[in-house]
Amino acid sequence: MTIVTVHEAKTHLSKLLARVAAGEEVVIAKGREPVAKLTSIKAAQKQKRRFPGRLKGLIAVDERFFEPLPDAELARWNGDED
Repeated sequence: MTIVTVHEAKTHLSKLLARVAAGEEVVIAKGREPVAKLTSIKAAQKQKRRFPGRLKGLIAVDERFFEPLPDAELARWNGDED
């Protein structure tokens, strides 16, 4: 992965796009702070699609999970422990 400044990206956009088309990722930074990532559309399309419910029946949650927390436990989660 290559990191370039905004100025470099503006100056060499065509070259950066050619590198991205070849499969490289380019991060554009403002100063030292990364703000954007250039990636190939083809690479993004190759990612697997997500399907809701794909794990249905494979994961079990105990019924106690949905019960309210005891007051002492709830206090600890809220940072109110003594």
